[in-house]
Amino acid sequence: MGSPSSMTTTIHAHRINVALERNPYDIVIGDGVLGTVGDELHRLGAKPGKKILVVSNADVAGPYGEACLNSLKGKGYNVELLVIEAGEEQKHLRTISQIHDAAFAFKVERSSMLLALGGGVVGDMTGFAAATWLRGVGVVQVPTTLLAMVDASIGGKTGVNHPGGKNLIGAFHQPHLVLIDPTTLDTLPIREFRAGMAEVIKYGILGDADLFLELESCKDPSSPEGLGRTTLESILQRSAAAKASIVAADEREGGLRAVLNYGHTFGHVVEALCGYGTWLHGEAVALGMVAVGELAVQRGNWSRADAERQKQLIAKAGLPTTWPELNLEAVLQTLQGDKKVRDGQLRFVIPTGIGSVEIQNDISRDEITHCLEHLAA
Repeated sequence: MGSPSSMTTTIHAHRINVALERNPYDIVIGDGVLGTVGDELHRLGAKPGKKILVVSNADVAGPYGEACLNSLKGKGYNVELLVIEAGEEQKHLRTISQIHDAAFAFKVERSSMLLALGGGVVGDMTGFAAATWLRGVGVVQVPTTLLAMVDASIGGKTGVNHPGGKNLIGAFHQPHLVLIDPTTLDTLPIREFRAGMAEVIKYGILGDADLFLELESCKDPSSPEGLGRTTLESILQRSAAAKASIVAADEREGGLRAVLNYGHTFGHVVEALCGYGTWLHGEAVALGMVAVGELAVQRGNWSRADAERQKQLIAKAGLPTTWPELNLEAVLQTLQGDKKVRDGQLRFVIPTGIGSVEIQNDISRDEITHCLEHLAA
């Protein structure tokens, strides 16, 4: 038997390459791959002795921290675990300072790495801390929620919230590796799983009509058991491949990548005005999709029938569909502060059919007012 540093764990995994012009990386998907993170970094050429600061939260570090740390230590890496408070309400610069303080105490160098073990909030904050420590150190994303697996961990968008809006403070900082272990979903609260389904449905609308049909035909897409293992694997692989393709074509959201914001413009308004943490991100995105679906009907971009199909699938996935009571003027002001505003013009990703969207920037305040009044009726 070889020494711990020479032993390699072999597990069947599906690989998707994010084919960036500079620094491409793999998304590795498979049951049990969490226990191979050390092997994967060794495969990438990370030398023994490299310092790796693992950032997680208590709910994730409890069941999965040991497997992650043991895999890293087994390949000779110098590892430290930082447990932070997670949740959208913790996604601010004070938490970033906490990660920076841990990096300073651990003497993280430019050759070191940060590893995010958790959901989208942990991933966003760890990625931003990595982007800003020593002007940039490497980061590995190990998502443990459905939303993070299909969306947040892929593509290098990192950041924190500002009182004026979601993710207004951030940076593009691509990971060296994304490792997706579906078995970590076994301990995910059902509400969190359903929130992730909003992002899956999003991929169906913006470019994968077959995925949308697959979800429609599924008896119960609101839980892992209802989906079944085969369908769960399918949506993980298809969603990750869709995002990888879009990110590779437009790394810094100069054009095409903006379609990934489908449902997010209205969704970010819901999060900001209702208070971060009131709605999970995916729940807010679901509400945003319903709202922009209504806007698209109003503008004649797609049919009432398509809007209803979207709304019914969102409801079938256990997600909210009723627009909350929000002050109209506050909504309009928050929309103007959105990152996607260009020259004062509101930009929305508008559906034109199941499987197709387009970006429009000629939407007036009157149209938004009429849309939201209809939703509130």
